[in-house]
Amino acid sequence: MYFKFLYTVILIFLSQILFGQTLSSNLSNTTLALGEVGEYKLKIDNLQGKNVVAAPKNELLPFHFEIVSDSISKEANRYYRLIKFQVFEEGEFKIPALEIKIGDQFQKTIPYEVEVINTAKKDDVINDIMKNKQVNLDVKDYWELYKFYILAALIALGIIFLIVYFVKYGRKSKDNPKILTNQTLKDLERLRKKNYIQSGNYRLYYVELIDITRDFLTKQYKIPANVLLTDDLIDYMKTSNIISEENEKTVEEIFQRGDLVKFAKTIPNSEMMENDFSGIKNMVIRSPKDVEAEQLRSMN
Repeated sequence: MYFKFLYTVILIFLSQILFGQTLSSNLSNTTLALGEVGEYKLKIDNLQGKNVVAAPKNELLPFHFEIVSDSISKEANRYYRLIKFQVFEEGEFKIPALEIKIGDQFQKTIPYEVEVINTAKKDDVINDIMKNKQVNLDVKDYWELYKFYILAALIALGIIFLIVYFVKYGRKSKDNPKILTNQTLKDLERLRKKNYIQSGNYRLYYVELIDITRDFLTKQYKIPANVLLTDDLIDYMKTSNIISEENEKTVEEIFQRGDLVKFAKTIPNSEMMENDFSGIKNMVIRSPKDVEAEQLRSMN
């Protein structure tokens, strides 16, 4: 019985030697200087045409190891892999047991520890290979060196100038009394071309004429004409003193007449409609003087 067991063990051992795959690894040095090239070798013998699965090229060793080269050679009965590496940090670093799949079986390599040392001494004198040379640069050389910085600075200055100009003048131009006056005169001219006076459409005529005027008063005089009722607007103009007496009177008369027309309490003739159109137009033309006078008062 004992001899039978011994025979079985020997038979298994011999089969592993004769028919099993032998995985071996080797590390050139366990102590390396900073940046020194080391070698890690991986070899599988008696491969018998089986497939070998390991980490991809340049990814077998841990991240501390900078791979210089990773060459793989595979034949029907032999697998050989040589990895050259460097380490640029002092200390002890481990290469763990690496798992390799051979056919349907997994085998592991033995682990290693690598000590990386700095061979430079504190008092070592570092000599330059050659003395520094002084080079004289002209304007062209300085331009080539700094042209991108100069161009970037000019672009930044240009953007700043445009922003300042827009803030200082761009917004003011839209609120300029003369520009608002011209825009309202164009709106009035478009109203005239609708021929409401000739067709006798007096109600729609006064609705649009008063809407144009309200919008103008809001922008030119900065008064809430768009939200105030006619009586409230007249009181506001009289108490605020923003608008001249002549313009105030024109607005009061035309707005009150417009309310009567809208509520069918009066029917204007074409002459009255023309006079009201001219009255609003002249008020718009006179308005910049009111704005200038208000600005002088606020400065004093």
